[in-house]
Amino acid sequence: MTKKLPIAYFTLLALLISTSLFAQNIPSANGKQYTIGDIKVTGITSYNENTVITFTGLKKGERIFLPGDRISKVIKKLWDLELFSDINFYISNVNGDVADLEINIQEVAELNQIRIKGVKKRKSEQLIKDNGLTKGAKVTENLITTTRNFISNKYRKDGFLNTKVVINTIPVKDTVVNNKVNMVILIDKGDKVKVDNINIEGNQQLTDAMVRSAMKNTKRRKPLRFWKRSKYIRADYEEDKNNIIIKYKEKGYRDARITSDSLVIESDKSVSLNLNIDEGNKHYFGNITFLGNSVYTDRQLARQLVIKKGEVYNGVLLEKQVSDNSKPDADDLTNLYQNNGYLFSSIDAVETKVYNDTIDFEIRIREGKLTHFEHITISGNDKTNDHVIYRTLRTKPGQRYSKELVVRTVRELGQLGFFDPEQLEPQFKNANPQAGTIDINYPLVEKGSSQIELQGGFGGGGFVGTLGLAFSNFSIRNIFNKDSYSPLPMGDGQTLRVRAQASRSFQTYSLSFVEPWLGGKRPYQLSTSFSHTIQYLLTNRRDVNRNNKFLITGGSIGIAKRLNWPDNYFTLSQAVSVRHYNLKNYNTRLFTFGNGFANDLSYTIGLNRNNTTINPVFPTGGSEFNIVAKLSVPYSLFDGVDYSALKDRRDTIENENPGIINNPSINLERYKEIGEIDQERFKWLEYYKLKFDGSWYTSLVKLGKNPLVLKTSVEYGFLGAYNNDRGNIPFERFFLGGTQLGANSLDGREIVALRGYKDRSLTPASRANSQDFDADGTTIYNKYSLELRYPITLKPAASIYMLGFIEGGATYDSFKRFNPFQLSRSAGVGLRIFMPAFGLLGMDFGYGFDPIPGTNEPNGWEPHFIIGQQF
Repeated sequence: MTKKLPIAYFTLLALLISTSLFAQNIPSANGKQYTIGDIKVTGITSYNENTVITFTGLKKGERIFLPGDRISKVIKKLWDLELFSDINFYISNVNGDVADLEINIQEVAELNQIRIKGVKKRKSEQLIKDNGLTKGAKVTENLITTTRNFISNKYRKDGFLNTKVVINTIPVKDTVVNNKVNMVILIDKGDKVKVDNINIEGNQQLTDAMVRSAMKNTKRRKPLRFWKRSKYIRADYEEDKNNIIIKYKEKGYRDARITSDSLVIESDKSVSLNLNIDEGNKHYFGNITFLGNSVYTDRQLARQLVIKKGEVYNGVLLEKQVSDNSKPDADDLTNLYQNNGYLFSSIDAVETKVYNDTIDFEIRIREGKLTHFEHITISGNDKTNDHVIYRTLRTKPGQRYSKELVVRTVRELGQLGFFDPEQLEPQFKNANPQAGTIDINYPLVEKGSSQIELQGGFGGGGFVGTLGLAFSNFSIRNIFNKDSYSPLPMGDGQTLRVRAQASRSFQTYSLSFVEPWLGGKRPYQLSTSFSHTIQYLLTNRRDVNRNNKFLITGGSIGIAKRLNWPDNYFTLSQAVSVRHYNLKNYNTRLFTFGNGFANDLSYTIGLNRNNTTINPVFPTGGSEFNIVAKLSVPYSLFDGVDYSALKDRRDTIENENPGIINNPSINLERYKEIGEIDQERFKWLEYYKLKFDGSWYTSLVKLGKNPLVLKTSVEYGFLGAYNNDRGNIPFERFFLGGTQLGANSLDGREIVALRGYKDRSLTPASRANSQDFDADGTTIYNKYSLELRYPITLKPAASIYMLGFIEGGATYDSFKRFNPFQLSRSAGVGLRIFMPAFGLLGMDFGYGFDPIPGTNEPNGWEPHFIIGQQF
């Protein structure tokens, strides 16, 4: 029997021969040339023998050196597949110069089952997913190493510095031939490692506290700090060392550096950090000159740079004023050029001279060629028709390139509400600096824009429920085209809403339609609406009497136009509306004509400015304000009625019968007379109503990947009369407190939300028991609010954010009592969930710090649960 010899044996033999009798030039690897005879594959493998031989490229009859480069390359080729755990070549037989080869391979084991110990099931499942540990995966050394490193680094990033990960593979006994293993991963996270202390040495110009404050992510352990934990994370610490240098550069210390730093392990749970700083000397800006500029003068560029000779050196400010990469719409030199068509311009600030404590700079500008958009395309819109998108774009083919217009286009597309604003990233293509052209594509990700409104909450004297359908991307032109129903005709950007709202005390039905581009060529928005409300009388005991009801039927038509002045964020809107109020046995303090009617024909004009960015569900910047005036026809100028005489007559009756309004039984005949007077006064409503509300959004800091956003809001409202003798109308009044459920449905009045208090509890009756549910309403209100928001997720399927709020508001019946600082105050926390199919869901817990009218104690905690309504 011929004993098979490994090729390594022949390597040694060849070496001995070459160094003794046959001192000659031996080919690569000192091997001997053979003719390949038979090739056989052995070992544990699921691959066909011919497949393995074919892949090696070795052929019977081929002349090769054994050992030699040819075999080395074959072995490397097999190893690179990462399919085998062991590879050996043997010469199984030698007959003259003919050698039979045997390739013995051990295939990498397949993963059969995996179990992770030391973490919860949910986290275990995520780790398995993140590392691709699926059944059948090849268990290579690389897989084991990368899995161990991934898990260790993951927990170290969370502050578990001492995390230990052990991975064991256990062969499955019954599957030796199939070569399968079970994997067991043991995770010992240990304790979170906290930073006990941060010791600073060498600093003279900045205090220890200032240096530590520059470290945004790494903080010392303090009992009362809950907004920023003191975990030690290496990557965050490295970033914070750079933040320290940035802080020094902002203060003029250009040469500041950290000469050394060390980590001292205090225990398994804590470490201390020691930093030595060389601050260097304070520097100042010297001469700043501009080179290469022809489009803008030196004076124009210097005005944009806003840095002057003699000012304290601030490297961070200089960098931002040249090119601020953190803000796409920054007011810097780069955007000055790019917003004027110079896409391929580049600007660099270069130090040219350093003398004593002064640094001279050259701002070197390469303007490049004026660039124009060539092709503007969109992609990804499966539902929304192209013309709806193209009419929204601010960038046009042939137009001079403007970064500002690209940013504005992204905002406008996000504001449509049809696409995921978090995935709106314009793609620049075919940039040609020589020709001065560039193409741009806007990739869109459609999201659900239609909603089923299922709203519920407590308000209006009990549970208020709403069922509605809102189609925000509707196509009315295809309403009779049966082929377009999937399930409804969509894609033209129109809005159709059908809504029904009810509680035990009222019912409201409404229908509205909005066409944002009337005629399809200009942004003239046409809106129409119709509504019908049935309001039942609510007694002091909050019982409902359905024989006493109040019917409100009305409609409106309006048009809104986008303006170009003062800027193109403004919209002017105008509307004409009509309402008919029909009272059937509905006697209250305000409605003394309990079986009468009133008509309201009014004109509304509003000015809106909205430049919020970019996600309408969760704006992170910009502002929005509205100024609205609602005006009726001044009938008293021409209707020939002597309202002064009517007022005197009414006052006489009230003076002769004190309390008659609250208690008609004092004198029913005289009360009916008051009703007849009021019917004459309010047959056609005469009033004017002014409102203002504004909201500002400010991104404060980034916590992780998402920003912490502050929303600041103010609101004011005033209802007045043209003719004081005619007086204020009993409609259109303001109620403060609670939620906005049922807003604008109760006697035509408006509900102003103020969390932390019961519904409408902050607007008491003026001439009756202050806790009477059917209060009179007031003619003046103001409200202020601060809301701190943080998003948990902003994905299309569901946008979720947390909030904390403080707010205050008050109502008044005259300007004599108006005091903008005497407020009912509240604070609390809440959660918002926006799902495209259902709209906004919210829950708030508010604490009212002040007593409601008629009580002496703070109102305390009030829960507010809403669906489909936003504060």
